Amino acid sequence: MIINIIRSNFKIIIFGFVFTFFSCFGQSFFIGLFNSNIREELNISHGEFGTIYGIATLCSSLTLIWLGKKIDDLKLVNYSFLVVIFLTFAALFFSFVNGIIFLAIGIFFLRLSGQGLMTHTASTAIARYFDQSRGKALSYIWVGMSLGEFLLPVIIVYFLTFIYWRNLWQGLAVIILLFLPVFTYLTTKNVNIFSKENENRNHKNNNIDSIKSWSRKEILKDLRFYSVLPAMLACSFIITGIVINQTFVVESKDWGKFAIAKSFMIYSMLTVVTLFLSGFLVDKFTSRKIFPLLNIPLLLSLTVLAIFNHPYSAFVFMGLMGVTNGLSNVLVSSFWAEIYGVNYLGSIKALTASLMVFSTALATAVFGVLIDLGYSIENIAFLCAIYTFISIFIVIIFQKSYKPTLIKNKS
Repeated sequence: MIINIIRSNFKIIIFGFVFTFFSCFGQSFFIGLFNSNIREELNISHGEFGTIYGIATLCSSLTLIWLGKKIDDLKLVNYSFLVVIFLTFAALFFSFVNGIIFLAIGIFFLRLSGQGLMTHTASTAIARYFDQSRGKALSYIWVGMSLGEFLLPVIIVYFLTFIYWRNLWQGLAVIILLFLPVFTYLTTKNVNIFSKENENRNHKNNNIDSIKSWSRKEILKDLRFYSVLPAMLACSFIITGIVINQTFVVESKDWGKFAIAKSFMIYSMLTVVTLFLSGFLVDKFTSRKIFPLLNIPLLLSLTVLAIFNHPYSAFVFMGLMGVTNGLSNVLVSSFWAEIYGVNYLGSIKALTASLMVFSTALATAVFGVLIDLGYSIENIAFLCAIYTFISIFIVIIFQKSYKPTLIKNKS
């Protein structure tokens, strides 16, 4: 069955896979690898960098609400091509930042094009295109980001030993420009992200026809939406805060300079394993039934970070975060499609993606300020653990209400 899914939908799946991989260039773990170089060259502190990063990310999250919605209006190939050009420009621009203002603008471009639009394009296309195998399809494409998390930290840290960081970003811009435009055209030129939905309607698929599609205005009035937000945002908030300040973490724990970069391999491997497992579970049980499990590994991870100092604990806490990351990548995209339908999925995901980007902006600012105020990484981990526990508790309370609204079939 899995092989059949890949064969019959190879282009759209490989499209999503590659887009999530290249989204890494705008992810916090990747930009965080350049943290020390940037702060040293621009002479700014952890808190100042975090504040700049947070403000830029916040602005990108607000912009994503509008730009992300456009995927409902444009052909997938045209929308994707514009996103690729934007990412190329962002990488090139970032190589020339020479002050605080340009650093903020550069981060804004990278976060919006990479973390925001690249992942939004991939996950929206897949979640809308698939119905019966949505969970598995989402798990396949998110392996792209996990591959990036596995390979890129070690590769970039190695290259930074003999390549100037600005030249490295210029090289990334060239790679994007040479590869992605042609790839995007070849994989999406004949793909209509509504094609599967329309095909299923022609075969009178009662599951598609009977689920009401909620507009963005409607979900903003739905209490269930707000009950999910704390749990949904916990992963992006906490992981971003940690990886963007990875230098502070390893120095506090005395784990060694490359501890986080190495532990990202465990993080990415467990993310991949969880992706495939969660894809299977979503298709078998639905995402709304297993959603309460989302942040339990994250809670355990924070407990390890708060209590243990042994170098091997870096691999344990990063591995557990990888499990929650894998669950999040599949569950969140599938969850919205299950309870709110697919007709306005681009608009809804633009909003939720914007909120997730906002949470990363808040994390960088909050973590940076707490560090400058003298909070230890153990104190910060404890505070994050309290928030995570509360988010799990809220989801458990509302779990029975997470059901789609059914409408009568007119066929």
